[in-house]
Amino acid sequence: MRVTDFFDPDGIAVIGASKTPGKLGNDAMTNIRTYDGDVFPVNPSSEGSVYGYEFVDSVHDVDADLALCCVPSPVVPEVLEECGQAGVGAAVIFAGGFAEMGGEGAAFQDEIASIADEYDITVLGPNTAGYAIPHKDLYGSFVPRIREVGTGNVGIVAQSAGVAITSSFHLTREGYGVSAMFGLGNRVNTEFADVIPALDDDPRTDAIVVHVEGTEDVDDFLAACRESDTPVVALKVGEHDIADFAQAHTAAPAQDNAVYEDGFDRPGLVTVSSTTELIDTGRVLADSPTPDGPNVGIVTAQAGPGIIATDYLKGTGAEFPDLTEETRERLDEILPGITYTENPVDTGRPMPEFGEAIDAVARDDNVDIVLVYEIYEDSLGYPVDELEALAEEVDKPICFTVAGPDHALEDERRAMEALGIPTFDTPERGAQAVAALIESVSGDE
Repeated sequence: MRVTDFFDPDGIAVIGASKTPGKLGNDAMTNIRTYDGDVFPVNPSSEGSVYGYEFVDSVHDVDADLALCCVPSPVVPEVLEECGQAGVGAAVIFAGGFAEMGGEGAAFQDEIASIADEYDITVLGPNTAGYAIPHKDLYGSFVPRIREVGTGNVGIVAQSAGVAITSSFHLTREGYGVSAMFGLGNRVNTEFADVIPALDDDPRTDAIVVHVEGTEDVDDFLAACRESDTPVVALKVGEHDIADFAQAHTAAPAQDNAVYEDGFDRPGLVTVSSTTELIDTGRVLADSPTPDGPNVGIVTAQAGPGIIATDYLKGTGAEFPDLTEETRERLDEILPGITYTENPVDTGRPMPEFGEAIDAVARDDNVDIVLVYEIYEDSLGYPVDELEALAEEVDKPICFTVAGPDHALEDERRAMEALGIPTFDTPERGAQAVAALIESVSGDE
């Protein structure tokens, strides 16, 4: 299988392209028209053009590496056969009604698998909303406005394209984006073990996040994750009895989550339990240095949120070391006596010296990871200058939890992100990100 065919197609055939807004073939054309390459709308029933591209009668009439199949499931085998005869190397099959339906649908899927094997076609799907590679303006999907997903450094591989798309828009809304997004659907011949190595080889991907309902190729999946030099985060759904629903969605087999959790119990691999954690963990692993250990130093400008973060982390593999005597002496000089200068360090409120307090804790030899919470105050802002020096001089993860109106804190928040300091908007999200960093080096949950 050549998953790389999805990354740099010389020509793209949209089979079932349509002029009619709202039809799947029109939505696919809307998205793919931004691609800097040849695009061919294929539909023998249409004349003229769509979005400036002239209709053609058959895939045999064009030179295309990739086909976006916007046709109903009963005609997919015929269309895929034509693609194979025309030399198309990769195809996205959007239609559902295959193995997830059982019976005739399963037979259709067996048929397209056989055709794909005969012609060596790499198939994404069926039963998928497709994929996206934003930095290439390549959106092989029918999802409206998928072109608004931004470019980032987190790669997404999801069994459910709905989860992939939800996560992509979530990352974009929060000011980030994705390096690539793949919705696998029914996985006729493109599996997790095919896409993960491709993203691992992608220099734009600094972390890979994975959504799994279940796969027959568990061993290959786990091997791909273990062999990846890029950190991998997985959300395996199915903690409760949802086997029938998952089977009807992407033909996922019923499996015990413990198989996946045991397979991920090693450094570089992390499991999470929600899409929010999946996204946040991907971001923090992509942007942060690898910590030397589980020792956390917390600096908070408000005790309540700091207590929430500390309480969460004490239920994980985090350790809270005593600060060195040198650090405590420095903090005593910086902070008034009414604050808490142990670990966690509570400054009582944002103050001009808040950045100095962060600097002191981050430079402590006993601390491997720093977690900060601060409410934005217009008169003070965030300590971006101190954080810039830390990012350059101290090779430790620093996670910053921010609070305040978006319009007020956005510029400084983006400045921190540009320095490689991930920011989060609740104490729990910041604490979960720190826990993921610890798990990534320990292999423990």
